Amino acid sequence: MTVPVAEDLQRIAEQAAVELADAPAQEILRWAGDTFGDGLVVAASMQDTVLVHLASQVVPGVQVVFLDTGYHFPETLATRDRVAREYPVRLLDITPRQTVAEQDAQYGPKLHDRDPDLCCALRKTHPLDEALDGRAAWATGLRRAESASRANTPVVSFDDRRDLIKLAPLAAWTDDDVDAYVREHDVILNPLLSQGYPSIGCAPCTRRVLAGEDARAGRWAGTGKTECGIHTAG
Repeated sequence: MTVPVAEDLQRIAEQAAVELADAPAQEILRWAGDTFGDGLVVAASMQDTVLVHLASQVVPGVQVVFLDTGYHFPETLATRDRVAREYPVRLLDITPRQTVAEQDAQYGPKLHDRDPDLCCALRKTHPLDEALDGRAAWATGLRRAESASRANTPVVSFDDRRDLIKLAPLAAWTDDDVDAYVREHDVILNPLLSQGYPSIGCAPCTRRVLAGEDARAGRWAGTGKTECGIHTAG
């Protein structure tokens, strides 16, 4: 299909944000699939696969983007591989322009320790920007219950960083909603979730969460950083 221009996509997003504000996640994804066809992609971190499973049932054959940063836990890569085998989706494994070794040669080893924002930009944000170029809409698993910074996440918005529509079909889901869906559909889960990692990113920047800590406390611990930049407006 021909992707609408940014101005048209912005109008579509504004209208859908009102019409779908209280719609079930399945309805939001069905609308996106019917409206945009192959112009729709789902982004997945392979922490859990609730959004991927849901999208695969509503939009079979949907394209799923996974950002292979070169720093993932083996368990995360194994989860990605299971999804590719078992779900009716087309997995797009997106890699940065530089390998880890090439990045180390240019910026020095362990850039993630010295400048995590730059490392995330090089290995996550810029690759996703390129993967979404020419698309009409992308879906993310953001939920309002995850953190204070995500508390006002709309289910449909215009991503002015990338000039396309951004969907958060699970925005209103609680942790209990996620758990119930996982049980009902035997959803593939990253094994690290049951090993003290309620929020899973790249291995060098993710630690186990201690009792009483926020679920995302293990991400970039001690740095003041809370987001990788993917969801930052342009």
